[in-house]
Amino acid sequence: MVHRPLPTFHVADGARLVGAQIPIRPTVTLDSPALAVLTDLTEVRAAIVHPAATLVEAERIMIQQAVRLLFVVRQMPAVDGIVTLNDLHGEKPVRVLQERRVRREELLVQDVMSPLSTLDAIDYASFVGARVGDVVASLLKFGHRYLIVVEASASDPVTRIRGLVSQSQVEKQLGESLQTVEVASSFAEIHRALA
Repeated sequence: MVHRPLPTFHVADGARLVGAQIPIRPTVTLDSPALAVLTDLTEVRAAIVHPAATLVEAERIMIQQAVRLLFVVRQMPAVDGIVTLNDLHGEKPVRVLQERRVRREELLVQDVMSPLSTLDAIDYASFVGARVGDVVASLLKFGHRYLIVVEASASDPVTRIRGLVSQSQVEKQLGESLQTVEVASSFAEIHRALA
């Protein structure tokens, strides 16, 4: 097969960039499959940061990649933990600053991240058969803004992080806050119990 170069031409100054079309996730209900709210890392590249990066560098990566959570990775592909936007601006940095008496610019991701061993995870096999309402109940029970979904591999003894569930993404797709959902669910349960 003979390969030929494609025809080219010069573009006039002022040509415009095509804007990225961020896929709009469909509105979901509590009865929708849980997979509808999963950020599946087989479809979306994980945003990562090194534990020795500064908080300013981590925030810059979050802004560039339009995310609020980074996986902390010292050496690919092993994950050390996660760091969230809230970790960068919440009480963790303040506590470390007070303990160490250092400037904020000296704080590193490893100072405020959540180690992987401290995170609640859901097995992908059980997630596949779950509903969004089950995910909401899990987020509310554990009080986390994120849940990690992991899967085992028959060929690899090391657990793989398959995806992530974000409370803000679930709320966006449901069209309401989880606190509202929780109250509505409780009233519905009370009504059913009294009926």
